[in-house]
Amino acid sequence: MPKKTKTVFVCQECGYESPKWMGQCICGAWGSFVEEKVDLEPENDPRSRAGLGGTSAGAGRASRPSVLKSVGSADYERIPTGIGELDRVLGGGLVKGSLVLISGEPGIGKSTLIVQAASHIAKTQGKVLYVSGEESEEQIKMRADRVCGDLGEDLFVMSETNMETIENAVDDMKPEFLIIDSIQTMYTSELDSAPGSVSQVRACGNILMKYGKTRNIPVFIVAHVTKSGDLAGPKIVEHLVDCVLNFTGERDHDIRILRAFKNRFGTTSEIGAFQMMESGLVEISDISASFLENTDEQAEGSVITAVYEGSRPVLLEIQALTSTSGVGFARRTAVGIDNQRLSMILAVLEKKMGMRFIDQDVYVNVVGGLRPDSTSVDLGVALAVYSAMRGIVPPRRMIAVGEVGLTGDLRSCQNADRIASEAARLGYEEMIMPLRNARKISKECGGIKITGVKNIYEAVNAFKE
Repeated sequence: MPKKTKTVFVCQECGYESPKWMGQCICGAWGSFVEEKVDLEPENDPRSRAGLGGTSAGAGRASRPSVLKSVGSADYERIPTGIGELDRVLGGGLVKGSLVLISGEPGIGKSTLIVQAASHIAKTQGKVLYVSGEESEEQIKMRADRVCGDLGEDLFVMSETNMETIENAVDDMKPEFLIIDSIQTMYTSELDSAPGSVSQVRACGNILMKYGKTRNIPVFIVAHVTKSGDLAGPKIVEHLVDCVLNFTGERDHDIRILRAFKNRFGTTSEIGAFQMMESGLVEISDISASFLENTDEQAEGSVITAVYEGSRPVLLEIQALTSTSGVGFARRTAVGIDNQRLSMILAVLEKKMGMRFIDQDVYVNVVGGLRPDSTSVDLGVALAVYSAMRGIVPPRRMIAVGEVGLTGDLRSCQNADRIASEAARLGYEEMIMPLRNARKISKECGGIKITGVKNIYEAVNAFKE
């Protein structure tokens, strides 16, 4: 008996389904809808959460409301990956039954990191299955030999893109860890669309979720990114998984940063730092020292600032350069800093400090490729631009943190005391911070001088003295 189907229109940007074609999607995209035929869901649909087998709480019965007070709390068991920085970002290790999505630009080191983790888990936990839809088994073996050295007997590799074939292999092997590289190359025979399409990515994501939840094994999924660095494919994949990791770094730098954008079993404020070597990715335990390795000599336009990421402070260098603009409008270029934030800081310097940038090109760069999200770097950016514009070299090794408001006042930042302790450990002599933070810290914190300032004017004076 033929399957009953219906026609829907799916947005290729966000995955939204509509019974009719729309010119503009609810996500704002124009002309993004494509026509697809989907099967009507039968009764007792196995894709339903209530229809999942195995260890699922809803296995074998229809969904019924439960009293929240009577629901038992899950004690999540974590599997160490053997990579401390990866475990830090995950929240302490891989959780059994979880889905982890990792994305990043081609060649950034995603597969290298995963192979290193897979090799350790295979040696300590049991069988690991690495499924690749992009590389041959020989290519994976060459990478594993280079970055892992001695390989155990429980690390298996499979070059396949069909989800039904992969499911049979999982049922036969019963691995402790499953890796899919990448989700855009996988397809299921139940759909006629090409691999990488919205419907295929969504269907394969649902199948992998069923694998992990019913078999109680962690699943690692690799995904591509767009030219802008955003995760490629429909947003439904991000909603399905438990953790979304992003691997970033500059190609001309060997430092790689791993950050969690979503984590159901931990915080999203932690970052992991790695250094790309010939033998693979090496963890960086002292990330601040790595970013500040060339800051022994003071230079104009260079200011040290800091952000607090998860459970540790990270010191970084802000570099600024100003030059007389040629014809046309003056340029504002920022690498690692939001352009709109830079424009706001320049406006405050013009209004409160009497500086003129209308005929000046301004360039700001965060050394090392880190992209700080915190506003605590505002003061560092402002002082770096001031130093470059006036040709002033700071008289001593100092660090500046604080959020710059539109009135020119400085707002307090979080964990300033821990940032001060880290700056003192690295040998800095003075720390400029908002007055509210300074009142809570001793004037001599671990040997570093604490200078509290109310506004950008006082901060500039403290920077010059």
